[in-house]
Amino acid sequence: MARSLNDMIAALPVDEQEAIEARYQELKQEVESLRELRQIAGKAQEDIATALNIKQPSVSKIEKQADMYLSTLRGYVEAIGGELELTVKLPSRPVLHLRSLGDIEGQTGATVGKRRKRSAIGGRA
Repeated sequence: MARSLNDMIAALPVDEQEAIEARYQELKQEVESLRELRQIAGKAQEDIATALNIKQPSVSKIEKQADMYLSTLRGYVEAIGGELELTVKLPSRPVLHLRSLGDIEGQTGATVGKRRKRSAIGGRA
């Protein structure tokens, strides 16, 4: 007689059952694609298109891309109601959270510095 997976897991020692459950919970938090992420958020492609001010076929194209700009990914994630966070995992280091990449809103470092300086002396930013 065939045994179910649940029966096989139940026959294992408790520590192994806990390890299996922990790994299951980890895998449950992973998504395979932007399409799946959108579906979890309960959004249609048309909703995303409206939020990004693009046409629905462009959303479909974004979902099929294997490589894209982070700004495109950020916009997509925000359109489904999320927030994009980037983490960096280096050997022998805790996980690092990357706050920004390159220029802030397209400004060079010198421009940002000038704005800070003006703000510091009471000027308009």
